Amino acid sequence: MNKRDVVFPTGRQALYEQNRYSPAIRSNGLLFVSGQVGSREDGSPEPDLEKQVQRAFDNLNSILRAAGCTFDDVIDTTLFVVDPESVFGPVMKVVHENWGEAPYPTLTGIGVTWLFGFQFEIKVIAKLPENVS
Repeated sequence: MNKRDVVFPTGRQALYEQNRYSPAIRSNGLLFVSGQVGSREDGSPEPDLEKQVQRAFDNLNSILRAAGCTFDDVIDTTLFVVDPESVFGPVMKVVHENWGEAPYPTLTGIGVTWLFGFQFEIKVIAKLPENVS
């Protein structure tokens, strides 16, 4: 059985070991990134919604960098949002600030009732650059 090719962002490995999951796995030219929330360095939620969404992107970008990618390499995105009807505007404002230029990745948005104290989570699949595998 092949061992998983795990990607750890700088300074967050202990958090992932504590919670027992991999932040990202490289496989067959793709990077599968676990859902990222707007957590502070200690794992606690950022209380302000827009700052929490930005932190989720910062955490995501840290993993992408560790794998040799950028958000431009993202091909598929899933957003999880608590109470999307009331927070859709502020969430999407920050999402669009981080989205980059067209062509954009695919997007699936899912309204949820609970995210372990968070209001937003982003999960992506990215294509690894040719020189990274």
